[in-house]
Amino acid sequence: MPTAPRGLPRRSVLVGMAGAVGGLGLPIRDPARDPAATRPSASALDPITMAMHLHGSFSEGAGSMEAHLSEARRLGVDVLWWTDHDFRVAAHGYRKAVRFDGPEEYEGSLWWRWEERRGGPLGPAKGTFVDDPHSPDEPGRALRLSAKGTAEDWGELTFLGSAWNRTYTTSVADTSLELDVLVESVGTNAEFLTELVLSHHPAAADRPAGQYRLRYVLNGAASRSRRAEGLLGVVELPAPRGRWHRLTLPLVEDLRALWPDMVAEDNALTEVRLAVRARRGATARAVADRLRFRRGGRDGDGGLALHRETIRRLAERFPDQRQCESLEVSLVRHLNWFGETVTMPDFDGPPVKDNSVAAAAEMVRLIHRNGGLASYNHPLPGGADAGGRLGRHLVETRALGCEIVEIGCGQNLGSLLQAFDISARNAVFFTATGVTDDHSGLDWLRQDANYLTGVWARSARIPDLLDALRAGRAWFVDPLGWRGELDLSVGDREGAMGGVLVASARTQQVRIVATDLPRDGVLEIVSGPVDLGGPSAATETRTVPAGKVRGGGYDLRVQPGAGRYLRVQVRDASGEIVGVGNPVWLLREEPPAGVPSERLLLG
Repeated sequence: MPTAPRGLPRRSVLVGMAGAVGGLGLPIRDPARDPAATRPSASALDPITMAMHLHGSFSEGAGSMEAHLSEARRLGVDVLWWTDHDFRVAAHGYRKAVRFDGPEEYEGSLWWRWEERRGGPLGPAKGTFVDDPHSPDEPGRALRLSAKGTAEDWGELTFLGSAWNRTYTTSVADTSLELDVLVESVGTNAEFLTELVLSHHPAAADRPAGQYRLRYVLNGAASRSRRAEGLLGVVELPAPRGRWHRLTLPLVEDLRALWPDMVAEDNALTEVRLAVRARRGATARAVADRLRFRRGGRDGDGGLALHRETIRRLAERFPDQRQCESLEVSLVRHLNWFGETVTMPDFDGPPVKDNSVAAAAEMVRLIHRNGGLASYNHPLPGGADAGGRLGRHLVETRALGCEIVEIGCGQNLGSLLQAFDISARNAVFFTATGVTDDHSGLDWLRQDANYLTGVWARSARIPDLLDALRAGRAWFVDPLGWRGELDLSVGDREGAMGGVLVASARTQQVRIVATDLPRDGVLEIVSGPVDLGGPSAATETRTVPAGKVRGGGYDLRVQPGAGRYLRVQVRDASGEIVGVGNPVWLLREEPPAGVPSERLLLG
């Protein structure tokens, strides 16, 4: 989806298409009596490429926002919508304390577990939860670790911490850790480690791409010191043997000192590891207790403020990519909240999902009351006839009231398109988009959900993008297979994709815009009746070889009958669908549920 070069006329990529179509003299809707919004002229619109579902360092994966921005730059993507999970941005229900009372313990109803791992040449090694000694400020047990090294290389005994639903993984922007440690035996060849695994970042300076780590080391050092070893940051801390010490680990401060060229806040805390390691016959012994996660800025919209500041700092490094803040509302059926401003929903109780239709519909109403657009995320159910069941659900609930539904979403595109066609037949109007839904930032192209969404918009400003999404002026592509553009015109109404024309004409002239089709690929024209015919699709498909789509355009006449919709999709030479556009609806009369004003095409 190449963007028209700056300085050229808008939609210049479409200049030269043969066969201009004149108007058909249909009745004109009177704006004084009908408040329907007039769709902008197609000549006022540019193609904008967007990644619409992205998880950075404020979510639970290893992806950093910097890694996603690097992928967007590589692929020529104009706009990124950050959709980190709301409760993770807020750290709602997140782990606050670990008391080392055993291999599993609970905070409220949510568990924490320790998993023992061994690596390298080890002699006797053991991790034991003991009644004594323990921190003077923490009743109960503590974890005693002991390991003997038997060779020149380090042997390591590690305890890896995990929390229910990864409820300690989010940005370190406001986070420090506290840990009480009793050092019993450390030295040059014996160490106690607290290692924190962070986010993946692209290559920078002389460092390769990869996942960063912070390692805090007790080895008898007399003073605090830091050093960076590629993607590993080592912080040595003084802790004399024989008494308890409270270690304070200021993550952002240390990250800034170790890697000044990194936006330190753009790191997730993805793993917490405690370890002893030894070599050359030495033995490392230490006792750990009272782990605390200190987060100082998540109340109310505080997490969003941290998120915005991270966006602001990254914008200085990626000025060509527009970053838009949104949220994935995640404690109901997942919804994306797109808007000029978003706010944190109220949370009640632990971060447990309410999967009911009622809860999701109420959240959609909340998004609308705050001026946002709602997207129904990855909606396909499992099991047999998934597309049919989703289609029935979308018709019965009118897509929960959402303006957007993720149709380009993973491997089951055929089932999702079936549901899309069922919805179109029943005059359920929403905008189909494609999603990346990526948590890693490693390679957008080679993953199941790798779709990019294009919109025809006045600009890449958020209000203009929202207008395009409301109106349905959108298509999505698999960028491995195709990067062209799709649009539809009806008569002299250019830029009609996503629109609804209510008119009495027996035929309509439709022009399809489909640019740069894949070699030996085909354009498919999918159409069906709009007869409110219930939970099944009734589509017809016309196949047009790419060579017959001359100048990026193709004309046909459509007989709407009592009502018809039409959409187009692109297949590559292997037969895979690599692009899908939104429909245009050609109706005799408005359906009982009406038509959103921004979709109405003036007759």
